[in-house]
Amino acid sequence: MATIQSKGYGAKGSLLSKLHEMDFEREEPKANEVLIDILYCGVCHSDLHQVKNDWGNTVYPCVPGHEIVGRVAKAGGSVKNFKEGDIVGVGCMIDSCGKCSSCQDGEEQYCEGPKGFTATYNGPAKPDGSNTYGGYSVNIVVKEEFVLRIPEALDVKKAAPILCAGVTTYSPLKHWKVGPGQKVAVVGLGGLGHMAVQLAKAMGAEVTVITSTEEKRSAAIELGASQVIVGEDEKALKEYELSFHFILITIPDAFDINPYVMLLKKDGVLVTVGMLSNYKKGTDNNEVAFHRRSIAGSLIGGIKETQEVLDFCAEHSIAPEVEMIRMQDINDAFERMQKEEVRFRYVIDMQSLK
Repeated sequence: MATIQSKGYGAKGSLLSKLHEMDFEREEPKANEVLIDILYCGVCHSDLHQVKNDWGNTVYPCVPGHEIVGRVAKAGGSVKNFKEGDIVGVGCMIDSCGKCSSCQDGEEQYCEGPKGFTATYNGPAKPDGSNTYGGYSVNIVVKEEFVLRIPEALDVKKAAPILCAGVTTYSPLKHWKVGPGQKVAVVGLGGLGHMAVQLAKAMGAEVTVITSTEEKRSAAIELGASQVIVGEDEKALKEYELSFHFILITIPDAFDINPYVMLLKKDGVLVTVGMLSNYKKGTDNNEVAFHRRSIAGSLIGGIKETQEVLDFCAEHSIAPEVEMIRMQDINDAFERMQKEEVRFRYVIDMQSLK
């Protein structure tokens, strides 16, 4: 099978979790695939988790990156919706079984096929030994069905984080019908949280941000929050008990969920995104049951939803706040992410690798 040369940054093992430049090959695009020259790639907190094998499922070598914006360099003969020169996006998935009920419903992120969905990097959701290489690279080959149209109204330098951070927060907000008249709390104001605030505000909700960092108060207000709560313990949150219809928690590492459960109104819903490990403490089901509260999780979004959130952001002038970096600065960026020193989202300018 014909191949094309590629290069990117990847890790060869969890003990060698620094990323280094590496050369590899991709298959030439098939009739239903497009070859994309990558222009920009967002840096997601999950990239750091995956490189370090924090979830115990990393396939090495690991070339991260699932917030990709690029230009179509070549389209296969049966591709109908994209042509050479188009500005396009690729999010967290590049394939799924296409046959199960979830895929048929346009929710490929919950694919029930033998392998689950195929991630843009790290291979199938249910590992089978195969691997895929992501957007920390100069190019990528993707099936047409998993390629997104980038609206002209979006700044291509800022659009990439919408493909993960945007849809990961948009999907639960839409699923639980967040809208006018509702009070919503967003916990954490990082890459996901800052998108959630803007999206929930545009949907008509009154938004409160809960953060442990006083320095983020002004940023939260600028993004559209009506109020900001600084403090994440029970004492700081007690006066806000029974206040919110919907709480979206975007904290990327293990935390105690119980102080936030108390903030839900009767029939309120709390959803955690971006954290795939256990909570620090078990959930107090007494507090859940006595107010008929619901605790849930949500995983990225389907292809249809991803296009929806791109269009929604274009329509409502919503954009991620980004800091542009070179590919060669990725290890420093990872360190700063761990120290929570990045304001919201890094985006890699892939011209630095070319």
